[in-house]
Amino acid sequence: MFGLSRRHFTVLSAAIVFGLAGFMPAQAQQKPVIKVSSLTLPVFNPLVWNIMKARGIDAKNGFELDIHAYPSISAFYAAFATGETDVLIGGPTIFQKLYQEGVPLQIVGTGFTLADLVIFAKDPAIKSLADLKGKQLAIDMGSSQFQVVKIYAGAKGIDLGKDITAVNANFAVARAQLEAGRVDAALVIEPLASIIAKQNPDWKVIFNGAEGWKEITGEAGWEIVAAMRADAIKRVPNGPKMLLAALQDVADIFQNETAAADKIANETLKLPPGILTAAVESKRLSMIVKPAWEPAIKKSITDMMERAVKAGFYEKMPDAKIIYAP
Repeated sequence: MFGLSRRHFTVLSAAIVFGLAGFMPAQAQQKPVIKVSSLTLPVFNPLVWNIMKARGIDAKNGFELDIHAYPSISAFYAAFATGETDVLIGGPTIFQKLYQEGVPLQIVGTGFTLADLVIFAKDPAIKSLADLKGKQLAIDMGSSQFQVVKIYAGAKGIDLGKDITAVNANFAVARAQLEAGRVDAALVIEPLASIIAKQNPDWKVIFNGAEGWKEITGEAGWEIVAAMRADAIKRVPNGPKMLLAALQDVADIFQNETAAADKIANETLKLPPGILTAAVESKRLSMIVKPAWEPAIKKSITDMMERAVKAGFYEKMPDAKIIYAP
């Protein structure tokens, strides 16, 4: 072939391939994959990832989002704990528990405030948590929401479990128990809170997590924060910053493109149209994304953990490495 031996042709071909590789655009390089725990349940946790993927926010911020959906909250946390996934957005005091059990995680940023945690009552005579003394509250006793309510109640001199009878129930069951009149109040989170408010306008919110937490601490507190496994951070050193930038983009869509987010919620989670919009407009769904290492944010997350220890949920505080620092 034009006087070239097979050997010379092979060498020349290789040279051309390697030469072209030097001119390949940067975007052709493979993006790091970040695996996240999600849920098949109709809650806002999976919507965060659904919006991120649907709008190409992961690619925009330099990574490929790999969503792993689980049918239960226990499986959702377990996948993160075992390393099946790299990232999870969940309760800060639950991360405190996982960290102390040896899960190599670091909290990298904030997500949702406690505003989406609410307690409904049907009886108009019940206007506050204090009015529930001697009555029954349906609440998931294994959740971070239970911890928040118990800490708040304790600060007000109310023993949740003694002064108020706690009936263990997940959010959907709690709502059903209240509807059937088997309990006097029920704790739920968004989007169920907005669904209840729409279907039962006579039910009243007697407790809002952010308002209650601010009352005892001066801060709105965090319902959801973002955590990443330490091994994933080692594999993708820029992962925390890329993830936070992507989460901030999602927060902007919630706030500034609410109708588009509502449409994705309807298509992917089968939420009724308008529910997400109602949650945002009511200020219950408040997504605020800030780096966990900022002094004020670090203090607010740490304060939640300290109060969980004082309330007897955990024996001691985790070390400082639970909060990521770049």
